[in-house]
Amino acid sequence: MTKQRIGIWIIGAWGGVSTTVAVGLTALQKGITGTSGLVSENPFFENLNLADWDQLVIGGHEIRDTSFVEAAKHFSETSGVFHPALLQSVEAELKAFDKNVKPGTLIQVGDTIRSLAGDAVQQFDQESLQDTVSRLSGDIREFQEQHDLAHVVVVNLASTEPPVVESAKTLTLAELKEALKSADTSPVPASTIYAIAAMNAGCSHLNFTPSAGTDLPALVELAEEEQVLHGGRDGKTGETLMKSVLAPMFAHRNLNVMSWVGHNIFGNLDGKVLDDPVNKSNKVHSKDHLLTEILGYKPQTLVSIEYIESMGDWKTAWDHIHFQGFLDTKMSLQFTWQGTDSILAAPLVLDMVRFTEREWRRGNRSGVMTHLSSFFKSPMQATTPEFERQYQQLEEWAKLVSEESSS
Repeated sequence: MTKQRIGIWIIGAWGGVSTTVAVGLTALQKGITGTSGLVSENPFFENLNLADWDQLVIGGHEIRDTSFVEAAKHFSETSGVFHPALLQSVEAELKAFDKNVKPGTLIQVGDTIRSLAGDAVQQFDQESLQDTVSRLSGDIREFQEQHDLAHVVVVNLASTEPPVVESAKTLTLAELKEALKSADTSPVPASTIYAIAAMNAGCSHLNFTPSAGTDLPALVELAEEEQVLHGGRDGKTGETLMKSVLAPMFAHRNLNVMSWVGHNIFGNLDGKVLDDPVNKSNKVHSKDHLLTEILGYKPQTLVSIEYIESMGDWKTAWDHIHFQGFLDTKMSLQFTWQGTDSILAAPLVLDMVRFTEREWRRGNRSGVMTHLSSFFKSPMQATTPEFERQYQQLEEWAKLVSEESSS
């Protein structure tokens, strides 16, 4: 393939997952790490002709005043995720990525996220909605031109917003455009404003957060109008991944799940934001709907998410499943999942960027990428909630693309 360069534009650029993406990408480019955790490196996908690591360059929007270098050092000190020698070897590249990061927006982010804002982003607090969209879109275009990028994939890795207002769920594209021109208050949250800016710049868009992003009728319309690819919603990395694997087992064996309780604790920035009950409600809904979809009935469920500062990026989920078997005998399954949130999520971001770029290069430039459903808790337009079947859809897509390229 032609060695055209590809941009990864990250919303929430200096967050934990984003920083791990930057560190990981640089380590891959330098050949100083393996490919464990990267779905796109599975042998099944070797004939896809995916973008090489050295073709990728990172930029993004951020509301805090920090840097990749500072964030990585903080991460290393508080969670022990990065070895100091690794950070030293990638520091120059992280500093180069830092130059590509621009101030984002505080429109409809909620009080908790707004409290994190630095001085750089607050200078734009009084600009109009239309000016905000134009500025954000212009930042991406400048990034693309400066680095001579064939395409840019925008990935939302920002903190979880409060739930979208009900009125936004029924807006048509025409109504949304009019509101952005004339309204004093945005009818949609920041995640959607970023998505509009991305689409206006001709970029593909991925939403790895529970926030609304492109999961609104007006944005689905806009994607078709602008002829751009998009997908989401909310990355599936830990407890919910386990649910999507285990729940089909209970369903297929006709074991009646009476209750499923999941307790999650972690101490990173995402956990701090989710300590706000308003923001937490968006995340809990994203984690809780899956069981009913898979089982075909709703067991008693409880999902708790608690911020425990000392945990850092180490996320622990403890689940208790109470089920009923033959002769009405009651039994239980318990499991504990512990991992560093960002190490689980970052390789999936790189995977999705590669798969998205490949679909774009294939010539399919519009609509929801349902073949990426296995990466999300609440995948848009998904045809199945089961992880194994979703992964089969990714393989089927890959087989089709490989056959097209070899014919």
